[in-house]
Amino acid sequence: MSHLWPGPWSPALLVRIRIAQFIVVCLVAISVLVVRSEATADDKQVAVGWAPETFALKNGMQVVVLPDRRAPVVTHMVWYRVGSADEPQGKSGIAHFLEHLMFKGTEELAPGEFSKTVNRNGGQDNAFTSQDYTAYFQRVARDRLPLMMRIEAERMTGLKLLDSEVYAERDVVLEERRMRVENNPQSQLNERLSAELFGAHPYGTPVIGWMDEVSKLTRKDARSFYLTHYAPDNAILIVAGDISAKELRPLAEKYYGSIEAAGTPQRVRPAAAAPIETKRIRLRDRRVTEPSYSRLQLAPSYATAAKGEAEAIDTMIQILGAPETGRLYRDLVVERRVAASAGAWYQGDALGPTRIGFYGAPASGKSLAAIEAGIERAIANLLANGLEPGELERAKSSLIAAATYALDSQETMAQVYGVGLTTGSDIQDIVEWPDRIDAVTEAAVLEAARRYLDIQSSVIGELLPEEPAA
Repeated sequence: MSHLWPGPWSPALLVRIRIAQFIVVCLVAISVLVVRSEATADDKQVAVGWAPETFALKNGMQVVVLPDRRAPVVTHMVWYRVGSADEPQGKSGIAHFLEHLMFKGTEELAPGEFSKTVNRNGGQDNAFTSQDYTAYFQRVARDRLPLMMRIEAERMTGLKLLDSEVYAERDVVLEERRMRVENNPQSQLNERLSAELFGAHPYGTPVIGWMDEVSKLTRKDARSFYLTHYAPDNAILIVAGDISAKELRPLAEKYYGSIEAAGTPQRVRPAAAAPIETKRIRLRDRRVTEPSYSRLQLAPSYATAAKGEAEAIDTMIQILGAPETGRLYRDLVVERRVAASAGAWYQGDALGPTRIGFYGAPASGKSLAAIEAGIERAIANLLANGLEPGELERAKSSLIAAATYALDSQETMAQVYGVGLTTGSDIQDIVEWPDRIDAVTEAAVLEAARRYLDIQSSVIGELLPEEPAA
């Protein structure tokens, strides 16, 4: 029922990389939106996208409504401000484990009955966990929304955990880790790279958790984590679709407003120290058929960056690493033909420090060294010669255009707001993103490159096939 988001990225997951960036960068997408309170909102849909409406319940639960009258359908999401980085020491994986257990039943619903109820009513549901948030959602016909709100509110306070269900599901999570990590050399390398980059910082621990710690998680651990973090004052309700704030408010007050606030703990994300020298991890595995190159570097997120800095990083990464149009792709794949794929990404949606990544897979007969040299050459050229004529404007236009296309998806827009609001942004930040992107200058892009792209502060991963026997 669940998935981890965002997971580690690799060349083979290029499409997912762009989707993840899409949602992060979708803090762009609201260029045409106007924030309005419920008191001044009407039900008119703006030309592109939706005008967000927002209000708060007395218990502290924030509510965001994204009206879209094109079809009698809604996406109902509850986002909790808790993720793997909020886990107690030695209890890695508990956030993701609890996400699984949230489908195991309540005082009113038998184990598995939650999803069956959604399905019987023609809907779809799922959930996902990241370092900073956990989210649950259902997509249903408009007239089924009250039912979805009732059962979601029920499991916010009435989760029922039986030993038989808890430990059986723990085995499911352990098997999930075996399939996703232990049986996947790229995932193993990604995990080691993140651990090396972040060190003791909570972001260095995988969302799914370490195998030895997950295997010891108990019902008591899950119950404690649930009671600490699952409460209305630690949650955001987002509903996108055929409804307005005026229509939603009575439902929100009925189903969520009666739940007492819990006074959830404040979240803290410590700083992370960049490596003082290049660290290289080389992994050989018989299952690897095509080698790949990865490089990670620390960078500030939107929540931690100075004014305009994260926007400059996003623009810089678009210039260097965009698929098919970025400098890396044009140089390494098209012109020199030393790579089958090459690019870069920036994970800006984090409550604490985050990372920039470069990746590449060599063309037949070419080496990882050629990819590394090409990345360094592109960075050096950027710093020495600046931007090409029109390059800055094209990059900024591409970011805005790509995100604008996402406006067509009701679910994506709900995710845009959920990600932003749980990682340090507010609605105004989201709305004003295009103006800040438009204000990025060449000087800001070059300063971001100088500050955050020094190879001496990077962690490099090389994934290689097993060496042939002598």
